[in-house]
Amino acid sequence: MIHRSKFANRSDRPTRREAIVAGITGFAGLGLVPARAWGRADDEISHAAESIHQEPEFNSSAKRIYVALIDPKQFDKVVELSGVLQAMHLGNRPSQISPAVGGPFALFGGFITGRQLELVPDKRIVQAWRVGDWPEGIYSIAKFELVPQGTGTKIIFDHTGFPKGDAESLASGWKAHYWKPLTKLLA
Repeated sequence: MIHRSKFANRSDRPTRREAIVAGITGFAGLGLVPARAWGRADDEISHAAESIHQEPEFNSSAKRIYVALIDPKQFDKVVELSGVLQAMHLGNRPSQISPAVGGPFALFGGFITGRQLELVPDKRIVQAWRVGDWPEGIYSIAKFELVPQGTGTKIIFDHTGFPKGDAESLASGWKAHYWKPLTKLLA
């Protein structure tokens, strides 16, 4: 039996759509090759990563929240309302927050430090963020996505890359030292 291509009766080549579908199908077939043929993924991928995802909502504009998070004087009010400086004996050093991408920040008496990775006014803040008692050179990523919701704003917050075992403490810290006092400040 002779096998004929579906294009055998055509004088032209496959259509663009047919070529794309054929390419995708062929590429997708690579996923069918057993993992051991490519090497052991377990040797390269950590399955112990922890992350935090929170979605606090505020009765305030995205602009007002953005300013409260990146203006040192506004953030000092958040720190004061959190009461953490007195509770942890962190001193009274004011917040230092650069409004420029790549700029440094030091919060909560210098206990939290890092760099601004992305700043999109009234929309997004992404920071390389670390706690003072973490091992040297360890930074996590804190992302604040400001999403307008009617007359208020929701922060879609994700925190990744922190040391294993810190998730519970950090998650409660975000609520107690950021979201709760920020709600009071914006009231």
